[in-house]
Amino acid sequence: MKDLYELAGSSRQAVHKFEKRVRDRHAVQYKIFKQVDRIRKVHPRAGCRKMAVELCESGWGRDKIENMLLDTGYRLRYKRRYQKTTQRQHLYHYPNLIAGLQIDDINQVMQTDITYYLLKDRFYYLTFIIDVYSRRIIGYATSKTLQATANIEALKMMLRQRKRYNLKAMIHHSDKGSQFIDGRYRELLNNHDLRISMCDMAWENAYAERINRTIKEEYLDGWHIKDYQQLKELVQKAVTHYNHQRKHQKLNRMTPHEFEKSIFGITKENRNKLTISN
Repeated sequence: MKDLYELAGSSRQAVHKFEKRVRDRHAVQYKIFKQVDRIRKVHPRAGCRKMAVELCESGWGRDKIENMLLDTGYRLRYKRRYQKTTQRQHLYHYPNLIAGLQIDDINQVMQTDITYYLLKDRFYYLTFIIDVYSRRIIGYATSKTLQATANIEALKMMLRQRKRYNLKAMIHHSDKGSQFIDGRYRELLNNHDLRISMCDMAWENAYAERINRTIKEEYLDGWHIKDYQQLKELVQKAVTHYNHQRKHQKLNRMTPHEFEKSIFGITKENRNKLTISN
């Protein structure tokens, strides 16, 4: 064997060290794959980049783990999104009140949007309302139509969730969809002294748009949904997971629920400020 090692220009010790490095690398990979499988079980559409941030190991940085996951079958395939859900109305005009606004607390700005979900050749519709500062979903509804009823249901849920707070002057931001200009919807906003803000372009409602993608692509698309009733149940499950288990880099690696609890002991002067740059 000594002659063979010399012929190969190596040594027994070098070969053993190489084999140990290979075994160690495989052990780390196995550990990472096990963790990824656990994450995907709860968050079936979690992206490789997001998981890589969670799973950094000694000597294994974010990019290295992400590339390994992409190369080993964990890459997500996204459905094409093409259904239009905004039916614009020009009877009422409300300005964009949040562009460039700096906030430092919950209940200052909420954003809302409607998205669709295709199930067995039929479209259903999802409405989400989020608190922009904490990224927490504070109202949601699932509907068979684009009528304003579902939006009113989501708004009433938000008001129940935040009933112990003074919501006067909270900004309600949406697009110019007919559902948000519906007389019953505006009456509910006005009765609670919420300020109405609207955008002209989708990217001016970015936080709500991002929630739409997250719930659909990281959760619903990974589940085998049979019918409308199950869709409603799984939307509720996805929202619970999102609020209580999904950590955000922008929230200091906390979930929205954890982040909201954490800020109560911090004075506004010492809190992180968020500038809405849309």
